[in-house]
Amino acid sequence: MSAPSHHHGSRVAARDHCLSLVRAVDRPTGAARYGRMFPGLDPLGTDPQLLMRAGSDGGICDAAAVLDQLSPDGDDATEAAGWPFFGQLIAHDITADRSPITGGVGPEELRNARSPKLNLEIVYSDGPIGSPYLFDHGDPAKFLLGPDGGDVPRNQQGVALIGDPRNDVHLFSLSLHVALLHAHNRIVDWLRENGVPEAEVFDRARITLTWHYQWIVVHDFLPRLVGASLVEHVLAEGCRWFAPPSLEAYIPLEFADAAFRYGHGQIRHTYRLVDDGPALPLFPDLVGFGPLPADRRLDLTQVFDVPGRPPAQRAKRIDGRLAASLIGLPEQVTGEVDAAAYRSLAVRDLLRGETTGLPSGETVSRLLGVTPLTDDELGQSWPHGTPLWFYILKEAEHRGAGDRLGPVGGRIVAEVLIGLLRADPASYLSLEPDWEPALPVTGSGFGMADLLTFGIHRDQA
Repeated sequence: MSAPSHHHGSRVAARDHCLSLVRAVDRPTGAARYGRMFPGLDPLGTDPQLLMRAGSDGGICDAAAVLDQLSPDGDDATEAAGWPFFGQLIAHDITADRSPITGGVGPEELRNARSPKLNLEIVYSDGPIGSPYLFDHGDPAKFLLGPDGGDVPRNQQGVALIGDPRNDVHLFSLSLHVALLHAHNRIVDWLRENGVPEAEVFDRARITLTWHYQWIVVHDFLPRLVGASLVEHVLAEGCRWFAPPSLEAYIPLEFADAAFRYGHGQIRHTYRLVDDGPALPLFPDLVGFGPLPADRRLDLTQVFDVPGRPPAQRAKRIDGRLAASLIGLPEQVTGEVDAAAYRSLAVRDLLRGETTGLPSGETVSRLLGVTPLTDDELGQSWPHGTPLWFYILKEAEHRGAGDRLGPVGGRIVAEVLIGLLRADPASYLSLEPDWEPALPVTGSGFGMADLLTFGIHRDQA
């Protein structure tokens, strides 16, 4: 595998609430912006009060109202529970909109505080030179870990020393982040064992992990989320709606503020962290932003299927409803809010689409040549059209059996992620499109289970 150079832009590092309403717009890392995937479509324009009622406690987005009608695990999906958290990690890697949810910043003025590349900036930040606090002083080719290897290092106040503080928001994002640190460190050992010169070890390890991560996005994550046939079609035929030239990538608002927020609908009501452990809701029980005690660690085989282990817990079916822990987010996540409705992630998702002027789901569907959902499928009639985020969730319920995105959501997600890789001259898909993973494989093809097995299990052996 060749070793292209990667440029890491500088940025201002600051502790911030993941969803705070009062944070200011950060300076971007570069010229990264948001844009429109469908620029010819008009904004929907929905009464914010209607959106707040829909997303609040007891509204149509609240799953608690139907829980008593379900058997245990009655809304389980096909795929494992860890995949929406992997999707969140991808989102953190490529986009960071620091504008307040209540608006005040025009869509054309929004800046992305992340480079729009799947380059693990959330992990590597500015590298051993620009971000030395992330790396082991005695072996700067490796990441520094917490004292027992199960957490990231933290300062004396418990604040994570991490490439992106959003990855400390809850146990699952933090556990995946730590798994990536272990994988990088194990790759360093692996490269040294294979005779790579010491001067090249860090860069080679970074590229190796980044390319294997990109491979997982294309060949493991996306087929589960949008279907293998759509992924194969986009790879073979190219992107019709999102094909930025090299080094001119941007993040479409239809992706960032609607389609790629699908994962909020896949969060389970409760999770086990270990075999026979108690069932805990994501919030407030598993909230982050503090040291991770040894008795509150996640066995990742509980949320990802790994050979030799029992099947993992499954993600929640996508049906337009969010678990109660997301309808009432804790203050550690939201910061102080002016209205109780802002504690609901559904309200935030609906309002974000309104403030950034997204078109209706029906309008996008017609543009793509797809028959729109009916009022019966949507569960209610929206006066002028359905908010794109909610439409994509209901489309997944009725056109994807609750297991994967439908034709509108799937098209947006597949084209954006593959389009970003093609616009990045350092990605494997641009530089060596025939490249294949070099790390050990336990099954028929390299995937997330192999990365977890290689990084966590071997690093702790």
